[in-house]
Amino acid sequence: MKIIDYGFSTCIPNDKKIKIFCGTPSYMAPEIVRKTEYCGPPADIWAIGVLMFTILSGQFPYRGATDEELYDKICRADYNLPSEVKESLSKEALDLLARLFSISADDRPSAKQILQHSWLQNVSESHKPVIATVQSEEYLSIQKRSHSQKLDGVAKKQNYQTQNQQQ
Repeated sequence: MKIIDYGFSTCIPNDKKIKIFCGTPSYMAPEIVRKTEYCGPPADIWAIGVLMFTILSGQFPYRGATDEELYDKICRADYNLPSEVKESLSKEALDLLARLFSISADDRPSAKQILQHSWLQNVSESHKPVIATVQSEEYLSIQKRSHSQKLDGVAKKQNYQTQNQQQ
């Protein structure tokens, strides 16, 4: 399964704080909703939590009749798994969801910590080589895209300068 939405994608250093209010409202982390400065990776981890919740339950974790109601629920991490879903999930899966939905960005796990979480460590032995291959291929793909975006930006800048010189 591949999930993509690159509408607002950009390469920003992991430790650089930004204050951009953008994204699909249901996936926004509390720090984005509050319009405070934030680092990208913890906000992305929150979005991973939204994806995990949605895949496991078939519904979004945060819903509201208005954006204001939705944002209020996000800021309080007010989500409820349907009881039949909650009963079918392991303690490890529930723990990972709770960690991904930590209100404080500083309390959310890193991507590396997520991969080391017991819920993912309990993957059957037959799936581990597949996960390792996907992780390796995705890392290379991300590196290529990052390099391509940098080159694309240089090319656009050069093209813009060339056009201005011709006028």
